[in-house]
Amino acid sequence: MRRMPRAVWTGSLSFGLVSIPVALYPATQPKDVRFHLFDRQGRRVRYRRFTEDPERRSAPDAEPSPLESHSVAASAPAGGVGAERSETPGDQSDDEHRADRELAYDDLVRGYEIEPGRFAMLEHEEIEQVRPSRSSTIELEDFVELDAIDPVFFEKSYYLAPRRDAAMPYRLLQRALEGTRRVGIGRFVLRTKPHLVAVRPTGDVIGLETLYFGDEVRSPADVVAQVDDDVSERELRLAEQLVEMLATSWDPDRYADEYRQGLLRIIAEKDPVETADATETALPVRTSRVEELMDALRRSVDEAKVQERDGARPRRRTG
Repeated sequence: MRRMPRAVWTGSLSFGLVSIPVALYPATQPKDVRFHLFDRQGRRVRYRRFTEDPERRSAPDAEPSPLESHSVAASAPAGGVGAERSETPGDQSDDEHRADRELAYDDLVRGYEIEPGRFAMLEHEEIEQVRPSRSSTIELEDFVELDAIDPVFFEKSYYLAPRRDAAMPYRLLQRALEGTRRVGIGRFVLRTKPHLVAVRPTGDVIGLETLYFGDEVRSPADVVAQVDDDVSERELRLAEQLVEMLATSWDPDRYADEYRQGLLRIIAEKDPVETADATETALPVRTSRVEELMDALRRSVDEAKVQERDGARPRRRTG
């Protein structure tokens, strides 16, 4: 049985005097193949936060090891490079001031770079002073034409589902948006981040798209230089003819993530190994559970092969 996704927010959707209790669910399900890092002996590689030794950083021959390079990315908020603490007797005081030192989360402050090398430091309490509180209502402020919103503004898609006895007003709004071909624009706070949203009909339900704010979208003129319009009518007709020859109906199932399929195919052919950490700390894994996982992976690969054979790519139309 398919598991129902968990709502990421519950509250009310309001327009005018109408209030609709709703729950918000993600409309997408990322299926990226995610990996954990291990060393060659099967031990987990984990990251920690370190203060950075300025002298080590400025030394011309202070090249970080591969593990230190990973630590830079993993501990970017602290701005540190992971390194082993010196174990040489008598170096205790130097170690505190010069060698990289691991920090607890409560010891961190946030730095905003005002100009190269100069930061404004903010305490956790200062950030909390301006952090918005969770919204209980999405109030639709305006209704605009969907075609007027450039797709570049769309950030993430969700579905709104009615709660309690809200089926009738929910359907009323869905039908009204569908009939007027408009979307409702509103704002709310999801977790701790304020969002601009577009509420729109999608099929028989109401969808919600989080939008980028206006100052978050680059102007095309900042990226693309002025393009001369010296296309001839003959060239334009040929280009339009080619587009029509390749035209087809939109079917997202035709487009597969070939990289993910390739990774799953390799994974399905592997025999699972027990890691060093698992033998020391983890509870025993039932063999049947591993077999179920491998069977699911193999079936996923088989299904992907069928989709690819039956037309994973759009077919060209010759008329």
